[in-house]
Order: sequence, then C-alpha cells, then structure tokens
Amino acid sequence: MEPNRCSWSNKDQLYKDYHDNEWGVPQHDDTRLFEMINLEGAQAGLSWYTVLTKRENYRKAFDNWDAKKIAKYTDKKIESLMADAGIIRNRLKINGTVLNAKAFLEVQKEFGSFDKYIWSFVGGEPIINHFKSLSELPAKTAISDAMSKDLLKRGFKFVGSTICYAFMQATGMVDDHVADCWRRKKK
Repeated sequence: MEPNRCSWSNKDQLYKDYHDNEWGVPQHDDTRLFEMINLEGAQAGLSWYTVLTKRENYRKAFDNWDAKKIAKYTDKKIESLMADAGIIRNRLKINGTVLNAKAFLEVQKEFGSFDKYIWSFVGGEPIINHFKSLSELPAKTAISDAMSKDLLKRGFKFVGSTICYAFMQATGMVDDHVADCWRRKKK
C-alpha cells in the first residue's frame, strides 16, 4: 500500500521519489545548493516537473554544477548550451546561471561556504510548518523576500521571492509536508 504523500507528488514515480527522498530534507552541500538554486530559477514560468525530468541533462551540460567551471563559460559554450535540447534553452536563464556561478563563488569567499550564508536566513535550523493542506502553503514569505533581496544585491539572477521559497522547500530550509504526509516531521 502506498503511503500518504503531499498530493502534488502523486503524478508519477519520478515525483514520488523526489518527494520521498529530497523535498524538505535539509541540504548543506554547497554544490547541491548551487544546483538547486539554478534549477529553481530554470523553473521560472514552467513547472517543476519539466525541470526535474531534465535534471540529469542539466548536470551533464553544466559540468556537474562545478561553479568554478561555469563562471568561466565563454560565448561559445553558451551557444552550445543554447543548442542542447536536454535543457531549457533560454538564453537569459543560461546567462543567469553563469552570473550565479560568479556570485556564488564570491559568497563562498566571503562566508566560507554558501551553506553558511544561505542557512543564516533561517538561523541555521529548518522551519517546520504544520499545514493541513497544500492550499495553506505560501508562495513566498518575509524570509524568502529577504533572501531574494540579498541574493539580487549580490548579483544572482532568477532569484525572486517565490523562487527562493521553492528553493527553501527543496533544500529543507523549510519543511512544508502537509499533515497527512508520511514525511511530515512530528515536532
């Protein structure tokens, strides 16, 4: 018998696996955090499912999210990415990823790690919400507003407040599993 999950994840096994193993799980690896902030930005105007189905292609296309390599991408490399049907071929988003790599490296230099910087917005601990249904989940919060504002100031692209909140959910900075979901924290 299938466990109860947040209803958004019942589309197929890809979504179930993502929900069961990643969404809402605290993430502290800088490379993984860099991947997720860029994938959430790639989602802008699209569905998360579209991005999730292309995730492995993104890893190959963007050098396994090696920010040092991405920060050095040339116009030639960007043109090759624009021709890659395995990713979302949006020039602004691809260029934004290159800019994000440069900003990410600056944040690492300033704070010692991106993890230390980004988790400071939630005081280093996940926010565990207790929503009964998906309709209660916010699209953004005061914290995602502050995160967005600071990331934009640092040169990041595609990091509006709604994207930041989705990033927070995806990386476990916030746990929004609903009341009847088996993944919900019981605190």
